[in-house]
Amino acid sequence: MQKVILVGKPNVGKSSLFNRLARQRIAITSDVSGTTRDTNKAVVDIEGKECLLIDSGGLDDSSELFRNVKIKTLNEAKNSDAIIYMVDGKFMPDDEDRMMFYELSKLNIPIALVINKVDSKKDETRAWEFINFGVKDLFQISVSHNTGLDELTEWIAKHLKDDVLKADVSDDFDDFLEEFDDEGEFRADEDFAEKNIKVGIIGRVNVGKSSLLNALVKDSRAVVSDVAGTTIDPVNEIYEHEGRIYEFVDTAGIRKRGKIEGIERYALNRTEKILEQTDIALLVLDSSEPLTELDERIAGLASKFNLGVIIVLNKWDKSEWEFDELCKEIKDRFKFLAYAPIISVSALGGKRVHKLYGLIQEVYQNFTQKIQTSKLNEVVGEATKLHPIPREKGKSVKIYYAVQFGFAPPRIALVMNKPRALHFSYKRYLTNKLRESFSLSGTPVVLIPKNRGESDEDKE
Repeated sequence: MQKVILVGKPNVGKSSLFNRLARQRIAITSDVSGTTRDTNKAVVDIEGKECLLIDSGGLDDSSELFRNVKIKTLNEAKNSDAIIYMVDGKFMPDDEDRMMFYELSKLNIPIALVINKVDSKKDETRAWEFINFGVKDLFQISVSHNTGLDELTEWIAKHLKDDVLKADVSDDFDDFLEEFDDEGEFRADEDFAEKNIKVGIIGRVNVGKSSLLNALVKDSRAVVSDVAGTTIDPVNEIYEHEGRIYEFVDTAGIRKRGKIEGIERYALNRTEKILEQTDIALLVLDSSEPLTELDERIAGLASKFNLGVIIVLNKWDKSEWEFDELCKEIKDRFKFLAYAPIISVSALGGKRVHKLYGLIQEVYQNFTQKIQTSKLNEVVGEATKLHPIPREKGKSVKIYYAVQFGFAPPRIALVMNKPRALHFSYKRYLTNKLRESFSLSGTPVVLIPKNRGESDEDKE
């Protein structure tokens, strides 16, 4: 797998950037210089391309321990496909950084100079002093304020090769075709109309998840208190509403890793295990407070497990936001959940909570729906005519047909002559076209390019 390494002195923000790109808090971050002493690694998706992201220990010669850390970091860098050299934008450039950057540049590996902690105009002015490194690719960012990262991720993606096709569909095309009936429709083994709907309630501590569960089942099922972190073990409740069975799970609230105490350390792992078995996630946000980075990270869990998602703005009776204004803020920060509907409620008072059942039912229907093959191909065909797929090395890229091969969420195979040539941006375009034509609110859509056979590529 291709490797991208984060390199720099201690305390420049490498671990914070690592966590941001990984969309989860893997590396421990602190103000203590030298917190990271070994390498953290995570498989991440950068604009549709997978790579192994490496958070290295700081480059420091102050002790025998840190000299060994530095040696290990440089060895990792030599075996990487791209290097991100980070510096602290709160300080002027120094000769040690300059010399180390030059040494890494000699490896003939794509390298970018990333100036972190650029939080003000004064910082921006100081950051331009780093031009004397003679670097071609320079980025000013602030991980803590989530600024400047789009340009950096574009640079990373540009230096990554296209993904090897994921094995969501059988590599043998004949086996793949056996999954469909004579009319070209996928054979579904499950009757989703009869199944219980599994709903996980997620959010950070003290946003009102337990109060929401109690309001949904009209009972004091979960203990509610003002003490953050009251819920430790998941609280399960099966409830019938208008003839349909719902399985609710109130998960433990997630707090910043540095504030986790005692048995709360198990909360995140338990939440992830629950979400693996869940159909729909109710992402609960406290609308009486500003959105936080932790809210964003928790939202990433719902995206990670390809769940149906409804965003619940709780404590609306205490909120000072305008609904449309907060919705825009959420859409801007949680771009990966742009498909999720948003509803405001006040769980303690029970206001609007009853509307969640209709919304859950709607999202579940979208999440498990079977799209007719002929209509699916009609939409894809019109989309490719309106905006043809870019050619690859002068050769045309064609989608022969599209077919749904899975449910919960909808999974669609795009049978093509050159599946590796389908850029993530074009997949996003097709997804948007599908959303315009079918009821897909609240559900992700998984598009998998599929090769029809070697003979098709040979024809090109």
